[in-house]
This record gives sequence, structure tokens and C-alpha cells, in this order.
Amino acid sequence: MTDHTLVTPSILSANLGDLQREVESVEAHADWLQVDVMDGHFVPNLSFGAPVVRWLKTSLPLDAHLMVTNPADRIQEFLDVGVKHITFHAEVVEGTAERRVLMESIRAGGATVGIAVNPATPLSAVDDVLSEVDLFLVMSVQPGFGGQAFLPAVLSKVEEAHKAFPKLMIQMDGGIDDQTASLCRKAGANNLVAGSYIFSAQNRSAAIASLRG
Repeated sequence: MTDHTLVTPSILSANLGDLQREVESVEAHADWLQVDVMDGHFVPNLSFGAPVVRWLKTSLPLDAHLMVTNPADRIQEFLDVGVKHITFHAEVVEGTAERRVLMESIRAGGATVGIAVNPATPLSAVDDVLSEVDLFLVMSVQPGFGGQAFLPAVLSKVEEAHKAFPKLMIQMDGGIDDQTASLCRKAGANNLVAGSYIFSAQNRSAAIASLRG
């Protein structure tokens, strides 16, 4: 766990026609950079694959959020382009043994591992591996689209996870701005993903600083 709040801009909300410059605009101020990987199946949208990531030049650790039905088939491509953290969804990898195999393959490739839950998925769905992952991602919107409204009901999951595992990195993603970030930090989250709030800001340094509180 970190002793301060990490801010992770999501490039899903960046100007994709000028992606390198967009990344450079947040690089000096952010902690990680998130790549939202969508397959059109687990979520209705399609987004980045490893070829896009390959051409990104950044000193920030890349965080791949795999919103896909077959994460085991996609891990290697992201390890090959230097992603430092990979999160898969609990809803598509439900068996404990299967989860552990996936976690081991991510770590064997040199990345840290996270498990994510959608807003409707209870904390109990990850009881089996929550003590073993490096990060727990709580979605605060339905995954698949940027710019959605924050769902405050998920904060109870964050509070419960933080109480059970005080040193666990808890990431929140969806509808994060300066107002909701405060609620997230209070609940125990210490890694905040924000897309539209950061990339629509005139002053991106100030936007990122506002999320840290």
C-alpha cells in the first residue's frame, strides 16, 4: 500500500488522434497510466490492444485493465509491450484455481496483479484471493463507457475491503472527480482512475492534484 493517493489517468478519455502528446501532458503529475482493454463481449465497446501500447512512450507504469471475457489469452501481449500491472475481472474468472493460475502467469511475466469487480458484484465474490492480489479494483460505474455518473453504493465494498486488508491497494474507476475522489479516499481507496475529469481539464496538473486531496 502507498501512504498517499495514486492518480491513474485513463487514456480512454484522451484525444486518441494525438495520444502521445496527451500522455505527455499528464506524465509529470500522475503516478500510473491506465489502458482500458475492451473486447466488445464482456463490455459492449472495443478499445485498445497491445499494438497501441507498443508505440506509447512514457515513464509512467502502464496499468492494463482487462475488460475481456478471455483474459488468459490476452496477458502475454501486454506483458510483451512492458505493462507493469494487469487487472482481470472476477466475473469472468470465477474459479479459485483458475484465478491463481492467471495470477501466477501475470507475476511470472514481471507484472503485478489485480482483480476487479463490477458495481453489482459483492465483495464475497473475491474472498478467495483478496489476500493474494496486489490490487483490488472496485468499479464505480458500469464498465465499458467513459463519462458515466459515480455510483456511491459501491463505497461500502471499499470500506469493507480496507477494514479487512488495511495494506491492500484499492483502486476505484468510474465517475472520479474532485468531489467523488474525496468519498473514495475516505472509504479507503488509495489509487484513483480518472479519464474525462483529467483529459477535459484546461489545467491537468491541478485536476490531478485535486484528486489527491
